Amino acid sequence: MADIQGTYDDLFSAVPNGLAALLDEGDVGGSVAVFVDGEPVVDVWGGYADAGRTVPWTQDTITNVYSTTKTMTALCALILADRGQLDLDAQVARYWPEFAAAGKEKVLVRHVLSHTAGLPHWEGPVEELYDWQAATARLAAQPLLWEPGTAAGYHSLTQGFLVGEVLRRITGRTVGEFLAEEVTGPLGADFHIGLPAAHDHRVALTVPPPGRDEDYTAGAASPGPDATPASATALRVRDGNSVAWRRAQIPAASGFGNARSIALVQSALACGGTVGGVRLLSSAGAARATEEQFSGEDRVIGMTQRYGLGYGLFGTGFGWGGWGGSLVMIDPDARMVVAYATDQMREPAQDTRGLGLVMAAYDGLQGLRR
Repeated sequence: MADIQGTYDDLFSAVPNGLAALLDEGDVGGSVAVFVDGEPVVDVWGGYADAGRTVPWTQDTITNVYSTTKTMTALCALILADRGQLDLDAQVARYWPEFAAAGKEKVLVRHVLSHTAGLPHWEGPVEELYDWQAATARLAAQPLLWEPGTAAGYHSLTQGFLVGEVLRRITGRTVGEFLAEEVTGPLGADFHIGLPAAHDHRVALTVPPPGRDEDYTAGAASPGPDATPASATALRVRDGNSVAWRRAQIPAASGFGNARSIALVQSALACGGTVGGVRLLSSAGAARATEEQFSGEDRVIGMTQRYGLGYGLFGTGFGWGGWGGSLVMIDPDARMVVAYATDQMREPAQDTRGLGLVMAAYDGLQGLRR
């Protein structure tokens, strides 16, 4: 069995065993964390931080978690809403006047958070993702694909710029700056949007699925009959592994961290707004994440989805995952968060790793609550 490092409560031994099994199946490396009541009951890691399996994954290894980053950006928006600085029912153009171009004056902030705004596709060159002004100007000029709020289509890359520019107009800070100063800094959480060069040596680059190379691209499931035109720019593994990607602020997809940091931050929403003695938002503000905004078929993903404010809703829990397998699941009833970060991609249709680890955590929770 693969060697697993870290600590865990014996009741939750199924979680590190699950990570070991994934590594035994051929995964390169990863980390898993389970927090209950804001405290770690599992904080483990194993495997390697490089495709050649020469650099061990350590306690401080971080990796790109792609769309799990969206949960960090959403939390920043919820904090501003809780402070009364951001009105979720306001038009985006109230904060970002240029956004009203091309018939977008009816797009509300809540539409952007719930993938119902009608701007799901990034249609510019990949290189433009690294230029905040260019990226937001492109989206401000782009027309909608549907009437805001009437349909949903996963805004895989665009959501971060849309939410992020509203936050920047309000605070004068980028999402990465706000996150560092208001969230991860106070909590001591090792998560970054816009990664400084000083951290590069700790990064586990993304490893493509077996049999694939770095030209492997992100793709959605087979879309349904109401699908929007597939005009999105293809994102390759080599793009996500580039220095430019690490330095850029792409608040929907360029977050770097590990399972511990993700679980710590998102525990604020599992524990009524407070974690580690730090109050990030009120209990009512934390509960906003689960207010359903849409339920039905997602026009981009081609599957039924339920969206809250910045998070996917799954039964009594909520959270989101990223390209390549990373995941965070939050359960306020259990005051539990499960997070998984890995450098090993698998083909999306066959990837149930995160779900398996979440189920293992629930097994431990049953023993804890007895």
